[in-house]
Amino acid sequence: MSEKRDYYEVLGVDRNASAADIKRSYRKLALQHHPDRNPDDEAAATAFKEAAEAYDVLGDEEKRRQYDQFGHAAFGQGGGFAGRQFTNIEDIFSAFGDIFGGGGGGGGGFGDLFGGRQRARSGPRPGRDLRIVLDLSLEEIDEGVERTVSLKRFETCEPCRGTGGEGGAQPVACDTCGGQGRVQRSQGFFTMATACPACGGAGRRVEKPCGGCRGAGKVQRKSEVKIPVPAGVEEGMQVRQGGAGDVGEPGAPRGDLYCVVRERDHKVFQRSGPDVLAEIPFSFTQLALGDKVEIPTLRGKVEMTIPAGTPSGKILRLRGQGLPVVERSTRGDQLVRVFIEVPTKLTDRQTELLAEFAEIEGEKSGNESFFEKIANYFS
Repeated sequence: MSEKRDYYEVLGVDRNASAADIKRSYRKLALQHHPDRNPDDEAAATAFKEAAEAYDVLGDEEKRRQYDQFGHAAFGQGGGFAGRQFTNIEDIFSAFGDIFGGGGGGGGGFGDLFGGRQRARSGPRPGRDLRIVLDLSLEEIDEGVERTVSLKRFETCEPCRGTGGEGGAQPVACDTCGGQGRVQRSQGFFTMATACPACGGAGRRVEKPCGGCRGAGKVQRKSEVKIPVPAGVEEGMQVRQGGAGDVGEPGAPRGDLYCVVRERDHKVFQRSGPDVLAEIPFSFTQLALGDKVEIPTLRGKVEMTIPAGTPSGKILRLRGQGLPVVERSTRGDQLVRVFIEVPTKLTDRQTELLAEFAEIEGEKSGNESFFEKIANYFS
């Protein structure tokens, strides 16, 4: 028998490593050599078991102290697991599942980590979740809306009432797995349960398939679903409608429908979270002298005061005239960016007055033009 490797070497840490470093290193090795990622690889299975054995000792403060003092001899002649034998992968899941976000007791954490490849499924399969895109205007987002959408989804086959068997005949137990839905296979040191290849993990099979659904128990149909959309939703948010997805197998729930929000472009407003921004043109005199004007909002017009001397490009704020915040009683603001609208046609009188204003303005600035000021700045 080959000599057992040093546990610190197995985990790739030094002897002064912290408990957090040891845990982090074990998690990395367990993911790297996990049997789901390395099917039929005995070397990976051996490394997986070896890393678990090392962590069982170094991850326990008292066991680590004994190991540092006596080495493998601290745990008996066989050296490993202090009398506890991990002969299959489920034992390791049960012992260390909490490291991977599961609660132990069967390794749910590993299953979640590897995209749901947990132990073989048993029982009726729930319906599949569906996802659609929901285009909404800012006005609909502001008020909240109920939309009716059309989609194709699987419904129960009426001729067989969802059993998949002709005339509603019930499926029978699978011969391959004996109705268990899973079969055992050995890999290295471990024995793993996998979905039965004959029945796909259902544990049952249809003897004479229904002609309407070809044994599936469901058929695809066009359906209409009402979706209540709360006020204030944002681009990319998902609105969930429970039980509006594909039908499940008999005895299992339907899937859900997820509606991904997509905002339509608006002619006037741009959105920034709960705030909306509008660019509004004003005349020079309005900005120079100040004014009270009516401003469009998502809910009609409101009066806004323009202070005298407001420069072009300044942003004025209308409190509470933005969009609502989802599931809260607060609203954002409307931001109004002002800019000067230059008239393209002037009356003789307007031209005369503007020329007089320009003359007076020139006198106040010492008759120095803007370009002369720029030239003098760099001279």
